[in-house]
Amino acid sequence: MQSLIQEVERIQTEKRFGRVTGVRGLLVELAGIGQHISIGSRLEIETRGYRKVPVEIVGFRHETALAMPFDALEGVGVGCKVSLLQSEPVVFPSSAWLGRVVNALGEPIDGKGPIRNGTRPRLLRAGPPPAHSRQRVGAKIDLGVRALNTFVSCCRGQRMGIFAGSGVGKSVLLSMVARHSDADISVIGLIGERGREVQEFIEDDLGEDGLARSVVVVATSDESALMRRQAAHLTLSLAEFFRDRGQDVMCLMDSVTRFAMAQREIGLAGGEPPTSKGYTPTVFTELPRLLERAGPGPRGQGNITGLFTVLVEGDDHNEPVADAVRGILDGHIVMERAIAERGRYPAINILKSISRTMPRCNSDDENLLVREAKRYMSTYTDMEEMIRLGAYRQGSNPDVDASIGYHEPLEEFLGQWKDDKTPLLEGYQRLRQILETGPAAMALRGGGDE
Repeated sequence: MQSLIQEVERIQTEKRFGRVTGVRGLLVELAGIGQHISIGSRLEIETRGYRKVPVEIVGFRHETALAMPFDALEGVGVGCKVSLLQSEPVVFPSSAWLGRVVNALGEPIDGKGPIRNGTRPRLLRAGPPPAHSRQRVGAKIDLGVRALNTFVSCCRGQRMGIFAGSGVGKSVLLSMVARHSDADISVIGLIGERGREVQEFIEDDLGEDGLARSVVVVATSDESALMRRQAAHLTLSLAEFFRDRGQDVMCLMDSVTRFAMAQREIGLAGGEPPTSKGYTPTVFTELPRLLERAGPGPRGQGNITGLFTVLVEGDDHNEPVADAVRGILDGHIVMERAIAERGRYPAINILKSISRTMPRCNSDDENLLVREAKRYMSTYTDMEEMIRLGAYRQGSNPDVDASIGYHEPLEEFLGQWKDDKTPLLEGYQRLRQILETGPAAMALRGGGDE
């Protein structure tokens, strides 16, 4: 009954209309309705073939409103009727969305029929919770990936970035976290993905078990910039819905860079001046507004633990979007092509990755264990060229000798097949076993001379 009442309340009592006065590229110029709309207003254009094209207001030029479409503009011409949609950009999520795949408008695209909506609307572009009302980050969350659990530990409510070039394994790492983490719910946003890879990700990488406790939002690379941007906001809105129900949510987004590219397209079409690498000022305004929505919830509610991938162009980890996102998030996971090329997956560079909450959430014993392992890895990295060329002579430096002995066991520890799961405590136990009972440890204690 309450749902029916809300539906009745949303029925428009009056309609306002305007006309298309011009089309320039992806921009549609509208007139006759400017006094009743503002930035972000939603309208609908009726094409020559009576197709409905939803648009959003992105700017104004004198008396003309500038709109961008959510769909193709074929059939739109001068004089086409435009009607104002009274409804705000909202979504009505419910628990029935679990196990489903939807587009940026919240419409099911998995062929399983309609989705039962909830009764309460949620704004697609809601603001983050006030800083003073938020909880602190919680205890460690088990991600199921040895390298992350042990060396880049993540807390509940923490936001981490996964920085990598194309084809290095970001999507596979996300699928491992979605399948193996102990979060209650996973909300996965595939922003600007290749259409071919979506079904592969859902069926092969995520699997039935992962999908059963997930909601997947998809906006492929061929869709409009507005659809790609809205898919990112819908992903956070769904995560907030489950968070407000007191659940621990894992929010996975691939990728933030494509969200930034979509915002750049919108900004350039609206007349914004390009700045660094063509990105407009609103890109760097929208990034924190999006990413700050993840994190610890208000007191008495759940948390949103966020993992956001960043596609670094040309493997440049200091390009503008990567640099901006790194300053917003609570840590970064760096994946490198050179590690992937030698066959170790996930291709995480432990020495360049950092979790800002890790020292406080670990015990002293765990911190000492990680610090010792990193010391040997760093020593080996510094001497790697000399070792490979044969210029280093065994016995010249005990630390280098030990790092050579530990290199293969640590590399094997960091590698993990996507179907494998390593619980949080098991990772530290295996690392301790390597450092205390391996051949290098025996040599350091003098056991290698017997």
